[in-house]
Amino acid sequence: MARARNSSRTVEHPSMEEISLQQLLEALADPVRRQVVSQLARAGEDLSCGTFDAPVSRSTLTHHFNVLREAGVIRQYYVGTAKMNTLRADEMEERFPGLLSALVTASTLEAGATAPSRT
Repeated sequence: MARARNSSRTVEHPSMEEISLQQLLEALADPVRRQVVSQLARAGEDLSCGTFDAPVSRSTLTHHFNVLREAGVIRQYYVGTAKMNTLRADEMEERFPGLLSALVTASTLEAGATAPSRT
């Protein structure tokens, strides 16, 4: 017997005023989370959780999404059964000017520098 649903699924998000720089930097210190942020920035569109290329299990990736959401970096919402992710880029730019763009640029440069050469 299926459970009755009284409301749509929602995900709680902190307001940007609730986010401290310390919390944000701790969230972005992890390389997997930086990879998620970079993939979202490069995509230029919202991505479902299952579309990310990450070197961790799905359950571990879920943990990383939660940390990013709680730190105010991403916003998550449901479309049917898919959980979608979007960067809170404009909100972050207002609260912490230049931080997100500097992070994405540095991550891209670092990834290029550590990629194996094709000779």
